Amino acid sequence: MSPILFWIFSALMLGFGLAVIVNRNPVASALSLVMSFLGLAALFISLDAYFLGIIQVLVYAGAVMVLFLFIIMLLDLGPTQRRPWNVPALIGGVAVAGAFAVVVSTVIHRFPAGNKPFEPLHDKLTDAHNIGMTLFGGYNLPFQVIGVLILVATIGVVVLSKRELK
Repeated sequence: MSPILFWIFSALMLGFGLAVIVNRNPVASALSLVMSFLGLAALFISLDAYFLGIIQVLVYAGAVMVLFLFIIMLLDLGPTQRRPWNVPALIGGVAVAGAFAVVVSTVIHRFPAGNKPFEPLHDKLTDAHNIGMTLFGGYNLPFQVIGVLILVATIGVVVLSKRELK
């Protein structure tokens, strides 16, 4: 992949990620998150991780975002009201973001392997086999715990959104 496409997809992903935070409308935020997921999928595909890119589109941009939109529509959330600026929090946030940018740039410039291109991934086993063995071999318990947490959160949203009959 050319560096120009990498920077385009990275900028799209980061821009739509920022739009998730900035948007006041929850539906617009969810749709911005879908676009951010699509940019991430394009970056995975550019790294020859085709399975991860397709799963990113199918699972996250497809199924999980449909679930999020369903919950947003079920709760009937509207745009939030604008609050006045909290100046100390804004200054603190800018300071933390600036410190993070300094740390990331320092690490990038002092890490010599960061300038080398990735070697192609050529294995006898497929990408799906490697990911499956990793997930269900070493991370089986955390994988199952996340599934239970998502189920509990969904049930909680349905219970909280039930309206009482008058």
